[in-house]
Amino acid sequence: MKQSKRKIIDVHAHIFPEKIREKAVEAIGEFYSAPMQRKGSPDDLLTYREKAGIDYFVVHSVATAPKQVLHINDFIHAQTQEHPELIAFATLHPKMDCLADEIERVIQLGFSGIKLHPDFQQFDIDAPEAQQLYTRVDNRLPILLHMGDAHKTFSHPKRLARMVEKFPGQVFIGAHFGGYNAWDDAETYLIGKTNIYIDTSSSLFAISPERARAMIERHGVDKVLFGTDYPMWDPAEELKRFLQIPLSEEERAAILYENAAKLLKLEV
Repeated sequence: MKQSKRKIIDVHAHIFPEKIREKAVEAIGEFYSAPMQRKGSPDDLLTYREKAGIDYFVVHSVATAPKQVLHINDFIHAQTQEHPELIAFATLHPKMDCLADEIERVIQLGFSGIKLHPDFQQFDIDAPEAQQLYTRVDNRLPILLHMGDAHKTFSHPKRLARMVEKFPGQVFIGAHFGGYNAWDDAETYLIGKTNIYIDTSSSLFAISPERARAMIERHGVDKVLFGTDYPMWDPAEELKRFLQIPLSEEERAAILYENAAKLLKLEV
């Protein structure tokens, strides 16, 4: 019997408007001292429907200044309207004016979640202004957070652990196995907590398949999501890395598609 195609959702992909795309991609590469592998355009990202068999991509971009929020959200919304394979996560900034209005606007526009990058946006995950943002979101959308940095503590896993305890009804997603370049801290503070998701993005280049397996097992397969961090990484290569983790086909199906589909209210 012919095996059916594996279904995949990439929950962590960045796209940028054409006017700033090259500069934005370069800036991310410089920040992480890493060569960026792809272009950061919607058209380039969508080639991975064929190259890697990815069905949906959760797309977002980060407003490093409050004045950028509305423009970025308008861009993301327009792209997802044009391409139904793209799922919109909004950007917000804790220091922006009219924060409550923009939260209501992106909900009305049909955004499926929010992406925050404390290191780029320079706020502590547990700062008062961040907590005000979580309160105003009021458990209505999942919040995906960049986690971990070798030089700063804005996104330290222990900060998110505090917020998971303080906002038990809010769905948080800790990117990069809960802590890019801080996987030991992620294991100490986040892995194993029942009310937080983690994604696999920007991690599998550095942690072994065996360690990834152990972290997934401890955290719970049902709270793990597949992500590539495009354009930092090539999604086809990230999928190959993921498939090297010793998991059952049922576990792979859950992480690659089913968990995200349930979270984002797609057909499972």
